[in-house]
Amino acid sequence: MNEGDKRPLGVAVLGCGSVGSQVVRLLLDQADDLAARIGARLELRGVAVRRLDAPREVEVPDGLLTTDAAGLVTRDDVDLVVEVIGGIEPARSLIVSALESGASVVTANKALLAADGPALYEVADKADRDLYYEAAVAGAIPILRPLRESLAGDRVTRVLGIVNGTTNFILDKMDTSGAGFSEALEEAQDLGYAEADPTADVEGFDAAAKAAILASLAFHTRVGADDVYREGISDVTAADVASAREMGSVVKLLAIAELVGPSGSEGVSVRVHPAMIPRTHPLASVREAFNAVFVESDAAGQLMFYGPGAGGSPTASAVLGDLVTVARNRLGSTRGAGESAYADRAVLAMGETRTRYHVAIDVDDRAGVLAAVANAFADHDVSIQTVRQEGRDEDAQLVVVSHTATDAALSATVEQLRAMDTVREVTSVMRVEGGDE
Repeated sequence: MNEGDKRPLGVAVLGCGSVGSQVVRLLLDQADDLAARIGARLELRGVAVRRLDAPREVEVPDGLLTTDAAGLVTRDDVDLVVEVIGGIEPARSLIVSALESGASVVTANKALLAADGPALYEVADKADRDLYYEAAVAGAIPILRPLRESLAGDRVTRVLGIVNGTTNFILDKMDTSGAGFSEALEEAQDLGYAEADPTADVEGFDAAAKAAILASLAFHTRVGADDVYREGISDVTAADVASAREMGSVVKLLAIAELVGPSGSEGVSVRVHPAMIPRTHPLASVREAFNAVFVESDAAGQLMFYGPGAGGSPTASAVLGDLVTVARNRLGSTRGAGESAYADRAVLAMGETRTRYHVAIDVDDRAGVLAAVANAFADHDVSIQTVRQEGRDEDAQLVVVSHTATDAALSATVEQLRAMDTVREVTSVMRVEGGDE
């Protein structure tokens, strides 16, 4: 049976901002190609917006704009719903209503999935409909489908990624120009990479939501945003970036999800924080607002996925990829893979995670200070990899890089250093990932 013998599939789009407008454009401009790939035409039934008269990047055909999103998703002629409005509500209620009304759903809503994914999966299962969300993490980069499908026969052990373009742009500018955080943030805002209120990006909330989704898929365990340890980049200084450069490293905001513990009884560690990584690491070369995700698995080894992580067109590309898959499933009266949480591993506290610290300490420049600092590390069974001392008049700065230890032990070491009489100030603490341990 060819495409012309099958009834069209009706599509509703919720939201017509930078992503939604590009989804609408692609649906209209590539209608013939999409029909050939799917085996049936996709027909746009409506585009839900908050204001009918708002300026838009695409001309929506007459009669398709509506402010009645709830009515649109429950129409009998809507088979597929694309949600790109973001946030928790009304997105959650609309997705639930769409699924319960018999539509399959494609969403780019990382915040909602990280906060309430399991409940949405249950609704989709009960309704026997698809819930796809490739565009929720890393824009156009195909990372969720490989984790869910291509690596389904493998054992993923670690996912390490740069998943927020705003923070990567800021840190890249700090590294290449020597700018401070505030100066680099202002440039990012001027260029449109950062919002007027950049909190979600620079404090790591956006990356934490994405890390939760990645961990859930990689390790077949329910992980929510609240399970993710989070630090942002607002405290990263030009001195931190310069110190990283001196040790052949670069500072990146990393989302890290990994299995921790003995085989067969591993826990899941999920964290987002700035870290120094060697310039030889593949992620170190990810520049400006680009994203990349580095995956380690038993059989496939090391894989890296790289590309634009945000923006209307790249994200719309991922949405359309999901839409084609969901439409094919609908025609074949089948469903794609749903939630996989069979492993049900424990999500570990940050203190149980093993990492390394780079610590800069202002100390009195007198005999015995270095030994006292070394003893503080030894008191918590943390060994020192390197020490660099820079003296100036009556005080000095020590820069210490530890070997791998639990984060709890490293944190306790730093607190002991801060309490020492010979330590004037612990000026910087940053984790170190990758390289020799």
